[in-house]
Amino acid sequence: MKTNRLITILGAAAILLAAACSTPAARIKANPEAFARLNRDQQLLVQAGQVVLGFSEEAVRLALGDPDRVTTRTDERGESMVWHFLSYEVEGRALFTGYYHSGRNWWGWGAAYPYYLDYPARTVRDRFRMEFLGGKVVAITREDTR
Repeated sequence: MKTNRLITILGAAAILLAAACSTPAARIKANPEAFARLNRDQQLLVQAGQVVLGFSEEAVRLALGDPDRVTTRTDERGESMVWHFLSYEVEGRALFTGYYHSGRNWWGWGAAYPYYLDYPARTVRDRFRMEFLGGKVVAITREDTR
């Protein structure tokens, strides 16, 4: 009986920790030095979970968290890095979104939610992406939600 209660308590604590890490406020609290380096306008945007052109990787990470996937793009300007923030859906309904639900856990291995990883007919889409050139956001692509 005590073992079941302990497992329940530990599971609840893990869920709360994952939820706490997924908010701008929690990320700011975890990295106050990075937040202090931003100007006041950038700080207000980060606190609201928003990003704009010119943001650094650090500012985007504070506002949105870690990307689900990172790719590189090469064109006449050079090589840029693209951060993808994904949505997992079935028939237009969201199964889950975000880094903490992408098959990684806090230690970088395993699956946080393995029952969705092999879900039949699952669609993975970019909710939005950030393109960085020279360490700054030069393009933002958002999904049209109309």
